[in-house]
Amino acid sequence: MSEFVVLGFDTADRADAVLNRLVQLEKEYLVDLEDAVIAVRDAQGKVRLKQSVNLTAAGAASGGLSGAIWGSLVGLLFLNPLAGMVVGGAVGAGSGALAGSMTDYGIDDDLIQKLADTIPINSSALFLLIRKVQPEKVLAEFKGEHATLLRTSLSPEQEARLRTALSAAPAVATPAA
Repeated sequence: MSEFVVLGFDTADRADAVLNRLVQLEKEYLVDLEDAVIAVRDAQGKVRLKQSVNLTAAGAASGGLSGAIWGSLVGLLFLNPLAGMVVGGAVGAGSGALAGSMTDYGIDDDLIQKLADTIPINSSALFLLIRKVQPEKVLAEFKGEHATLLRTSLSPEQEARLRTALSAAPAVATPAA
């Protein structure tokens, strides 16, 4: 079962930096993100959402490929597979993009918008849907991040550990004597 975590940050660019670090940890197999969304409230109070999965582009790519294949097969019946591939690819890409734009994946968009409307001006929030995580290693990476835990589906013990890690002061390197 996936866990839902929403972190709030004091600056508009901090959520991007944290997500980039999480993506690096994902490459090291320390965390498995199902979905991630960044919400940024600018100086005018407008909220922008950055989805980690672009379903419109993914739908267009897969629709274009399948449309080109089916178009080629139908074109073979009429002795013109190249025209069938071109027309089928165009129709498939268009319908795939439309289907992708109407699909909701991962975190509910209404919940994202409702919580994003509560963050202060010139700040950001990071919405995470996490499949698996190595908690000790990931929490150590984000120790002292000074993020606010806005919402979570974690157990009370896990939530307390996360709050402690986010509020702890980062380790200061001491010069060698």
